[in-house]
Amino acid sequence: MKLSDLLEYDDIVIQCHDNPDADAIASGFGIYSYLHANNKKVRFIYSGNFIITKTNLKFMVESLHIPIEYVVSLNRKPELLITCDCLYGEGNVRKFEAETIASIDHHYLGENKPPKLNDVRQGVGSCSTIVWDLLKKEGFEINRSLSTALYYGLYTDTNTLAEIYHPLDRDMLDAIYYDKSLIKHFCNMNMTLQEVKIAGMALLGYEYHEVHRYALLETMPCDPNILGLISDFFLAVDTVDVCVVFSELDVGVKFSVRSCTHEVRADELAEYISRGIGSGGGRSDKAGGLIQKELLADLRPDYLSSDDIHKHAIVTTVLRERLHDYYQDCRIIYAGKEKLDVTKMKRYKKLPLKQGYVVPSEFLPEGTPILVRSLEGDYNLNVTEDAVIMIGVRGEVYASNKKVFGKNYKKLDEEYKMKLEYFPTIKNTRSGEILPLNRIAKTCVSEGGNVILAMPIKSTTKVFTKWNGDEYLKGEPGDYLAAKESDPDDVYIINKDIFKETYAPD
Repeated sequence: MKLSDLLEYDDIVIQCHDNPDADAIASGFGIYSYLHANNKKVRFIYSGNFIITKTNLKFMVESLHIPIEYVVSLNRKPELLITCDCLYGEGNVRKFEAETIASIDHHYLGENKPPKLNDVRQGVGSCSTIVWDLLKKEGFEINRSLSTALYYGLYTDTNTLAEIYHPLDRDMLDAIYYDKSLIKHFCNMNMTLQEVKIAGMALLGYEYHEVHRYALLETMPCDPNILGLISDFFLAVDTVDVCVVFSELDVGVKFSVRSCTHEVRADELAEYISRGIGSGGGRSDKAGGLIQKELLADLRPDYLSSDDIHKHAIVTTVLRERLHDYYQDCRIIYAGKEKLDVTKMKRYKKLPLKQGYVVPSEFLPEGTPILVRSLEGDYNLNVTEDAVIMIGVRGEVYASNKKVFGKNYKKLDEEYKMKLEYFPTIKNTRSGEILPLNRIAKTCVSEGGNVILAMPIKSTTKVFTKWNGDEYLKGEPGDYLAAKESDPDDVYIINKDIFKETYAPD
């Protein structure tokens, strides 16, 4: 769906969920701004049992002149009703009749089916990000007030930007121009005296695992941002390397993860905790997620039928078990520091497959600092005459050099075309210029001469490669542990699906 698809309607109502948060308000404001600028008769509303009372949200609405209205009924049926940051018919959205329904959202769908007219992207950190992307595609000029609202929507919905794990969220942060002074005001109004008391009670009731140096804390229901403040504070304890703070809310179980050890990535742990029962992610040091009630009930059928005390016991048990399993079922390999037993590994040769490649020195001066962004995350490097950036068969991006490239790949005289959810980009961190790789990537084909030793792994494995001792590659059962035949110390992980597409027994 494009925003311009909505212009065929004249009488339009935008509705965010009951008891709206900053993301719902900001995303609705973005849609309103676009439609109002196109001379549409449009209202922006919310409903439910309570009006907005949080100080930061009231100040946000007033200072940015956001025309949001509280209503309990509509005096007429609009031509178009757009739900933002929610889906029509959900339990947290008062139902109003309309001739046509549209939805823009980023939450887990479950059994809810979006209307035909929709833009629902479940992996994006905020609805504000989706609206920003839709506005950008329409060439709409986003003024400073709207930019500030959208930034704050992403900021709050990703736990002060700690839980950003989609490249589109990072693209918005790079591009948007917001009022920093107002954001400071919003943030300094974000905690009440009651929430201070909630934080203090959580700090008194911690659970600590001495062997693996992690802590688990629970809070009473509160604003999700408070979880991040508590976990940041508790991570300062000298014997704590990892901290998980959680709270049971109406939408499910919200949790925050912090890590100060390079052997545990917070985003990876958040994904592990929520696997199959929700979603999680963020950065290596700060992350979080949400456990969906419906999915938790699939895992534990007794959850929905239990009283509040037993529901709480189920949630706590699931979190304890997942933390325990994460630490127990994991092997860590430090390449180059320990000798890998390669006698059980088999020889494989790379297949002659087409891939993309970019030589950054062809369009950027040597020494230029760049950030390469893909769905897998960001990584930084400096442009050298020798550097080559490869784009794999699944859109994965990795660095190589001309010597290795020349030995294993043949250049093809054709454009590189691949359909990806998000096509990798290069950002010149000195100038801020962003270069989409789909415009400059070229095509090559593997010569099939790259021989490796590999075997499938049976448990979660983390590899600190000899080239990067600060961050690890992680594999799950079925993925492959690999080493170059010419250098057994060059150990790494290959995803099982990518391995099957790119290698064959030699």
